[in-house]
Amino acid sequence: MGSAVKMRTDYTANDLRRAATRTKDVRQSRRLLSLAAVLAGMSREEAARIGGMDRQTLRDWVHRFNQFGPDGLTDGHRAGRKQRLSAEQKAELARIVEQGPDLAVDGVVRWRRVDLKRVIEQRFGVTFHERYVGKLLEQLGFSHVSARPRHPAQDGEIVEAYKKNFARTLSAHLADLPKDKPVEIWFQDEARIGQKNGVVRQWARRGTRPRQPADQRYTSAYLFGAICPARGTGAALAMPYVDTEAMQEHIDEISRHVARGAHAVLIMDRAGWHTTARLKVPKNITPIFLPSRAPELNPVENVWQYLRSNWLSNRVFADYEAIIEAACDAWRKLLAQPHTITSIGMRDWAHVGQGI
Repeated sequence: MGSAVKMRTDYTANDLRRAATRTKDVRQSRRLLSLAAVLAGMSREEAARIGGMDRQTLRDWVHRFNQFGPDGLTDGHRAGRKQRLSAEQKAELARIVEQGPDLAVDGVVRWRRVDLKRVIEQRFGVTFHERYVGKLLEQLGFSHVSARPRHPAQDGEIVEAYKKNFARTLSAHLADLPKDKPVEIWFQDEARIGQKNGVVRQWARRGTRPRQPADQRYTSAYLFGAICPARGTGAALAMPYVDTEAMQEHIDEISRHVARGAHAVLIMDRAGWHTTARLKVPKNITPIFLPSRAPELNPVENVWQYLRSNWLSNRVFADYEAIIEAACDAWRKLLAQPHTITSIGMRDWAHVGQGI
């Protein structure tokens, strides 16, 4: 330990104590009190003990104080570990992830962490562990989600135009209704449910691969479903087939679930049994058809996904009757959760201006 460093004298012990009470930096406050003790005549060892440091550390802070005054007693900005990817490189990586892989070039149809690890090494010359690639993707705002289906021949401009002009379309279809007539927005679709069932993801311990029964038989039924997101309700029928007769049964069922005194707009795709002139549409329903090849506009597609992931997948159905019972049970469970129907089904483009 060298000789004691002489402290500057333009600050008194009281000046440093007052500064210690004003600062919000706890470490700076302790150091100010230690130096105030030195100025008050206390030994360097005792003064260092006040600040929770040794004499050598106190000596270092005296040098900082002499050079910069009380402001020199802060830790200052710590640069931390240098980022291995620059902001520009991270932005480029984000674009690569959003664009997706090229099968001919990258050899895969979807990005995995191991693939992006290789891309980062090749593009930027930086090697990351596969786990860190996942953390990096989270930092860039990405998450591992299921993609929505899109028809390969879909025209995106038509889909956007449909949503943009829906309010005008709605007004044209309802022009003959009284202006004070309540209007409900309903969505309709059908789903096949059968013995050749799906397997969905589930939680399991790391390093294990759980097994689920997968039936190889082909018996199936069809669930006709419709939801009114604003009311959190729906109407469904389980049928052995899809045709005009089955659709007639379902549209009549929907009609019975429309609120008394209200008129329903029924949004559905352009399946033949939806558009046929043989279908007798009830007076309290007006059908409006979705553009072709645009299933993502129909939230009932998401309802099917919800039913399968929660109650219909990872199962084996003994026979047709078991399929019907499972389909009806799943729909009843959905109806018991009106908030879920609303959450899944509400679409701003469909409900804007409807007061719902």
